Amino acid sequence: MPIRCLIVDDNPAFLDSARRLLAAEGVEIVGTASTSAEALALAVETKPDVVLVDVELGDEDGFELTRCLAASPSAMPVILISTYPEEDVVDLVASSPAAGFIAKSSLSAGAVTAMLS
Repeated sequence: MPIRCLIVDDNPAFLDSARRLLAAEGVEIVGTASTSAEALALAVETKPDVVLVDVELGDEDGFELTRCLAASPSAMPVILISTYPEEDVVDLVASSPAAGFIAKSSLSAGAVTAMLS
């Protein structure tokens, strides 16, 4: 059974690219969102197995969205993503309820699956 994934990023080109990449590798993309409000609504509606959340969502904060998703009644694992190298965000990721971090350049179905194991 494929992993069901929601992707949250404010960059439409990245959303499309990540959706196509992960879908080609067997991940079921249940939705994409560009804002925290969209992400929260889609998470409730689609009940994904995992949510990929960009650290920076334009004027919004991916870490705050991660906290909201983790506190929701239908909490699901969140993996933070970014163009920043992991060493730049390691402390922030560690202090968040996220399952972990994947650099956007390393994003793959295998990386997501490994993070959830």
